[in-house]
Amino acid sequence: MPLLHSAVTDRPLDADAHVALVSGARAGALVTFTGMIRDHDPEAEGEVTGIDYSHHPDADALLARMVERLLAERDPSGAAAVAVSHRVGHLEVGELALVCCVATPHRAEAFALCAEVVEVIKAELPIWKHQTEASGRKVWSQLGLDAGSADGERP
Repeated sequence: MPLLHSAVTDRPLDADAHVALVSGARAGALVTFTGMIRDHDPEAEGEVTGIDYSHHPDADALLARMVERLLAERDPSGAAAVAVSHRVGHLEVGELALVCCVATPHRAEAFALCAEVVEVIKAELPIWKHQTEASGRKVWSQLGLDAGSADGERP
């Protein structure tokens, strides 16, 4: 079972559709991670009301290559199936930003591979978070840049 779906998209994500893609008779375990927009962040001065995700033009292709590389390293037998999507554009609190579904014959492998896919995405996929706070303040998350400052230009 290979990478069955990967996408960087501005459309709302459907976790159930991802589950359906990786489900099958060979899957003894299925692990799903859903990352949602939350109303707080350690870098925020107040409540977070939304996030605008921007991305590198090649992010979609890069996501596929990253997951395929991981599958080649961690699942040489080809027993795992992965469906993963990251949303871009404007998202409100509670909306899904990331869905990753992994099916494997056994649970330990499914948990480990799902966690690793998510960590690789967070570390390597060129997507940037521009948070909006209730006060109207906008901040590039994890860069420490206020959008109103001279250094607050898009990365």
